[in-house]
Amino acid sequence: MGAAGLLWALLWALLLPPVAADEGILHASGSTVPPVTKDYCIIYNSKWTSLPKSLDNATFRTLENLTSTVLCSSSEVPSALMKDKAVVVMRGNCTFLEKARIAQNLGAKMLLIASKSRLSSISDNKTDFEDVTLPIALIRYNDIVDMQQTLGKEVNVTLYSPPLPQFDYSMVVIFLIAVSTVALGGYWSGVAELENLKAIASPGERETRRKKEENVTFTPVTVILFVAICCVMLVLLYFFYKWLVYVIISVFCLASAMSLYNCLAALVGEIPFGQCRITCCNKTIEVRLIFLAVFCAAAAVVWAVFRNEDRWAWILQDILGVAFCLNFIKTLKMPNFKSCVILLGLLLLYDVFFVFITPFITKNGASIMVEVAAGPFGNSEKLPVVIRVPRLEHSASTLCDLPFSLLGFGDIIVPGLLVAYCRRFDVQTSSSSIYYISCTIAYAVGMVLTFVVLALMKMGQPALLYLVPCTLITSSLVAWRRKEMKKFWKGSSYQVGWRP
Repeated sequence: MGAAGLLWALLWALLLPPVAADEGILHASGSTVPPVTKDYCIIYNSKWTSLPKSLDNATFRTLENLTSTVLCSSSEVPSALMKDKAVVVMRGNCTFLEKARIAQNLGAKMLLIASKSRLSSISDNKTDFEDVTLPIALIRYNDIVDMQQTLGKEVNVTLYSPPLPQFDYSMVVIFLIAVSTVALGGYWSGVAELENLKAIASPGERETRRKKEENVTFTPVTVILFVAICCVMLVLLYFFYKWLVYVIISVFCLASAMSLYNCLAALVGEIPFGQCRITCCNKTIEVRLIFLAVFCAAAAVVWAVFRNEDRWAWILQDILGVAFCLNFIKTLKMPNFKSCVILLGLLLLYDVFFVFITPFITKNGASIMVEVAAGPFGNSEKLPVVIRVPRLEHSASTLCDLPFSLLGFGDIIVPGLLVAYCRRFDVQTSSSSIYYISCTIAYAVGMVLTFVVLALMKMGQPALLYLVPCTLITSSLVAWRRKEMKKFWKGSSYQVGWRP
């Protein structure tokens, strides 16, 4: 499961940004006492329409639901229905400009255009709209249906566009999860290394251990092959997303359940209670581990069934994701710093290429990485290879495409493999955790730098662009300062440097 699981985890090594500036909020209020209110996402063009920044300066209009028409002709509806109202019509074959002029001539004060497909940017020649004064916005048709069901037939609406927050506190949660996972995964790898060193007293066990290690170790050749496969898989996802996304979801359920079991089994093993065993097929197993396996499988199944429930499914996804990352950082071992440099360097180039270079190649000018992350062509299913936390600051982004702050598993696992190598090297050379602590701090600094650039540039960032240099340079400086670069570069075998 090692390399295959890491492969799809690395398909998304990206920190996603706040949304575009031309997204706003439709605030709807029902006629009940007290009134029930709800907000919905809208797309508008700030060059045509100027919306207030808050509800304090917003004007409410009675909503007239005319989604039975596309308003491509003034004869489609009586003017009395539209006088001084906010009108919602369906998106049709005629242009926004044609709809807007008809609505304005019939006395409407606001035009909403309902779309059953994915919301896209509103663009037309600005000069054509100089005589159009009413606000124009695009809204999801499903939101109009929800509005009628939730608030009733008599609804008052207004439009506004609060400024995008410079910083969202969900980033703090993302930071704590990422740094804690990397630190704990590296520490766990060091504990396993110490146990291995203590267990190889006899030559026979040493040989057994060596064979076992070859199954979980990346060599430079396998690293290059692995990165090449990552590139192919990302391109396949771009073109065949609607089928492959379900393969990824299935793999995530299996891999995360196994990882959660491995993480919890390590904790359960330290508890001196409930160790009764049963025998089956000439094998004995603790009853508590059977119950643990059932619990982990059930957690993955529950997530799969309710994965689109935004209110709480993200918590379960994050728990499964953290377990997945921990298990891989502990299990998949880099043999030396040379392999770490090759892996992190190639994945850095992979990240930068698919985020910044591919927009010059694709027909729609979109990044392949960002398109796959968002679900190409409006696909509602998302890849579950991310840690996600709901945005805590109120803005249009919480209603539109990105209500969550997201961090790809690859941005945790890839630097985590270097942190784990540093921890094992500390154990092998009895160097008082200096490599492990320095690399973990460097990872935290890289995350902070990523958040700063994200806030300044307001566009998707390949986090490895900042994490890789921070961790590799820091590890190199520590090894150079301690005059251990040659040993650190080639790696220490089990026979060298360790003292009980």
